[in-house]
Amino acid sequence: MSHNLADKISSKHSRPVFYSLTPPKITTDQERIAAIAKGQLERIARSNIDALILYDIQDESTRTDQERTFAFIPTVPPEQYSRNYLAALNVPRIIYKSIANLTGQQFGQWLAENADVRHAVFVGASSRQQVEKTGFSLQDAYALKHQLAPELLVGGIAIPERHEKKGDEHLRITQKVQQGCRFFVSQCVYHVTDTKNLLSDYYYHCSESGDCPSPLIFTLAPCGSLKTLQFMEWLGIKVPKWLFNDLKHSKDILESSVHTCLNVASEILEYADRKNMSVGFNIESISIKKDEIAASQEILEAVLKLVKQPAQADAKAALGALQ
Repeated sequence: MSHNLADKISSKHSRPVFYSLTPPKITTDQERIAAIAKGQLERIARSNIDALILYDIQDESTRTDQERTFAFIPTVPPEQYSRNYLAALNVPRIIYKSIANLTGQQFGQWLAENADVRHAVFVGASSRQQVEKTGFSLQDAYALKHQLAPELLVGGIAIPERHEKKGDEHLRITQKVQQGCRFFVSQCVYHVTDTKNLLSDYYYHCSESGDCPSPLIFTLAPCGSLKTLQFMEWLGIKVPKWLFNDLKHSKDILESSVHTCLNVASEILEYADRKNMSVGFNIESISIKKDEIAASQEILEAVLKLVKQPAQADAKAALGALQ
């Protein structure tokens, strides 16, 4: 695939495919980090992806009263991990940057110190209390980026679950486009109806305003255990009750989740094709377990084949062949 991400994003009929990694925990020793990075480099080099996303993991305990399934441990900053361990990778890297707990001065300093970062997604605070504490919002971050780093290609976050609750995610996307966002990445999708509702509202809003919809990249991730499934729900990922039950009682939850992810991808792609919208997929493994990482690679390879197929009905037929 093309390694010019800006061109891929600008293409009206593109189907970008990304893969995502979370950098190792900061408690990991240097030799182990180097070994992890080596394995990732070898694995990613074999995959024909358009970009690699590196997450900036933050403590989101203020977002919910529910107890976190896995303990939070900070990770190596993604821009440092990219620079120090993944420099040999000939694939565009998208750096997630959380602005939670940052002041405007601190974020401006980050932009200055990371001028080599070419693609980024800014992530807002997970609660209003964080914004009130710093006085620095996501909108402020976009404005400061426009002033200090105008060449930086920036994407935004889209959350179908939030659209189901508030009904205005398509308006948030439109506002972020006006603030400079060129593409949008969702959190992990397991509820295809919520996702299609967002696509529909965004499509018709753009039709009425005369705007061209920006590419929406939907995240897919396997689930290999009940604990991972519970953690997904803690993260805010909506899993329909029927699907939760089916996965929970499945003889092979990992295989069932892979099948689910591919069905979700096919249905999203088929719907978007009918609207002539540009959508793509981002594949990740929420868990660090080897079998779930391997399953994410399985999903990635299947999705790469899927997006190359002709639009609409032919894509669905291709999915049947993959399974």
